[in-house]
Amino acid sequence: MKGSVRKRGNTWSYYFDLGTVNGKRQKKEKGGFHTKKEAEAALAKAITEYNRAGQIFEPSEITVADYLDQWYDLYCKPNLKYNTQIGYLRIMEGHLKPRFGHYRLKALTPAVLQEYANDLKMNGFSKSHLKGILSVLGAAMNYAVEPLHYITDSPMRYVKIPKIEKKPRERIILTLDEWQQIINCFPAGSRFHIPLMIGFYTGLRISEAFALTWDDIDLENRTITVSKQIVKRNFGSDVRKAMDTHGKKELKSSWYFTSTKTPSSERTIPFGETLYKALKAEHITQKKNELKYSEFYTIHVLKKELDEKGAEISRIIPVQKCVCSDLPRVHMVCIAENGEYTSTDSFKYCSRVIHKELMLAFDYHSLRHTHATILIESGANIKDVQTRLGHSNIQTTLQTYVHDTEKMASESVDLFEQAVSLKTS
Repeated sequence: MKGSVRKRGNTWSYYFDLGTVNGKRQKKEKGGFHTKKEAEAALAKAITEYNRAGQIFEPSEITVADYLDQWYDLYCKPNLKYNTQIGYLRIMEGHLKPRFGHYRLKALTPAVLQEYANDLKMNGFSKSHLKGILSVLGAAMNYAVEPLHYITDSPMRYVKIPKIEKKPRERIILTLDEWQQIINCFPAGSRFHIPLMIGFYTGLRISEAFALTWDDIDLENRTITVSKQIVKRNFGSDVRKAMDTHGKKELKSSWYFTSTKTPSSERTIPFGETLYKALKAEHITQKKNELKYSEFYTIHVLKKELDEKGAEISRIIPVQKCVCSDLPRVHMVCIAENGEYTSTDSFKYCSRVIHKELMLAFDYHSLRHTHATILIESGANIKDVQTRLGHSNIQTTLQTYVHDTEKMASESVDLFEQAVSLKTS
């Protein structure tokens, strides 16, 4: 690497070529030296430091916007799951860059950040949303301290999260009458019947239920094996390319099989007679429909790809049966009559019908809440419920589902009365 010095006005400056960065020639230049000798000495030192560190900027000069992009490339891409990356990018593009992007990184102070936290509260952000934004900023600041050493201390260390009254999280638990209304609205033959039945009778997460293939279902032993989940992501490994300038819209996306939420989410779940009959009938119906639609039937094949961390993932590609493909076929459980995949996006129509026509509060997770609540109210072992739901920690099961219900409260009173009566009789 070569450089040179030149006189500009009454002072000297040095410069050297950094090569091509993002298709453009880049150079480093610094002036203000009183003599040519001083400029030459500074040039030699700058080239040595660049060769050692590979930096084309002074850390003290980097803007928050540029630093966040660098943090995303160095830390977020290799370490975070795809959906988490999307969440971080939305916070960065929608909140942090508009507010602080033009700041120098070193200019962020506890006072500036505390004012921002207070503004979030005043603008009506929920406690969880506010904490999510600040936690992303805090993680980025910590990385700037260690291992990058761009700043000596994180200003987020001194920011206090404003007190916000936490609203109880709404957990929709369906009554059996409400469930019957829903399943009557989407009977056998509807593309939403099987996803609804799976959610209600197994408590699977939506990403798990819509990832099921017929290889995961053992009709003979009446079990479902959860070994993967479904996620919508862009082609390739760069999450930024899946989003528009506002960080909201995903482009060129497809459905992928990825690993489960946690290792404990991998599990085998037994199911009963009702779901067995529904799944068996659906399996037969799908085979008949494939014969009916013949070469116009939609099938799905798998293409192996690598995610941003180098882990293998599988893209689900729909093709008409008449199209020859060397890729292995996969038999999805949740499909329409013509074989098209019924995705979590497709299911939004089902939810809208339930909201507007049945006038019921509903989302797919309410099937999971209902399943767990019925089990616990019926006296199921909490450890078994934890395993069935795929919770990594039993405390999650206890805090989420062991809550006061009218039935449980009534049973507690009856149990107390019975215990007292036995002791006093």
